[in-house]
Amino acid sequence: MTGSALALAMTLVTESVILGSPPVAPPDDGDAASETLQAQTDIEDRMTIDVAVHGDGPYRFLIDTGSQNTVVSTSLAQALKLPAGPTVRVVSIAGEVRVATAKVHDIDVGARSFYDLTVPLLQDHHIGADGILGTDSLQHQRIVLDFVKNTIEIGDPHDMKGKRGYEIVVRAKRRTGRLVMTNALVDGIRTDVVIDTGASITVGNRALQRAMRERFKGTGTLTSVTGQTLSVDFQLAGTLKVDRLKVSNVAIAFADAPAFAELGLKERPAIFLGMRELRVFNRIAIDFTTRKILFDLPG
Repeated sequence: MTGSALALAMTLVTESVILGSPPVAPPDDGDAASETLQAQTDIEDRMTIDVAVHGDGPYRFLIDTGSQNTVVSTSLAQALKLPAGPTVRVVSIAGEVRVATAKVHDIDVGARSFYDLTVPLLQDHHIGADGILGTDSLQHQRIVLDFVKNTIEIGDPHDMKGKRGYEIVVRAKRRTGRLVMTNALVDGIRTDVVIDTGASITVGNRALQRAMRERFKGTGTLTSVTGQTLSVDFQLAGTLKVDRLKVSNVAIAFADAPAFAELGLKERPAIFLGMRELRVFNRIAIDFTTRKILFDLPG
């Protein structure tokens, strides 16, 4: 893995002008039931779906449970002539940067519409899509990522099928819009885990690397959605365990990533669990309302 480059779509927006604004309202979906949307898989094995912005589209947006905010590409904002918003501070996996924002009146995801968003603007060639659907748009939903059928189901947790077909249900804590599993073990080391569908590979903090000690395997570079890069050390963990869930041979890229400090996860072992490991399962359901993550085990 020495010298390899890996793309991650993990964005945290922490400027007070964004966090101090009214939260995104629940989607105006009328009597719409849960809806299954066909997904596409990008070159990093992440999942994208078609959305409409101001009634125009379809545009391809990345589903990213590791991103606090919905993001639109600069080129799309220019094409749609979106009104300019304030400049904000964006904390990505690789560093901090100040970026322009735009005002979005509505984004349609299937039958659901999200209104009055202030979205950071990032380059599409760094995002790998026309935009990102972050947890501000997903916070009132359950999303089901079906890796077998390559579909994404979106709906109210109370209107969906509950726990049927899921062998493991894990309760998580909410931290600035993301869900954090706090009872995980990486090779026996207590570790906080953030499910990050916008990351191609799992990223760990230095606290976990120190706890794992002598297992250094190689070096590399991560590229974030802001275009910044970060040097990393690669290691292979034998097992990740959460309750009865077990994942073997977890490749982890360790870095001094500002994203950990921004979430208060710098001092104790923590990882952002990426798509390489998530695709081990048939399906994953993420309930932002009930703070539960459900896993459908293979075979």
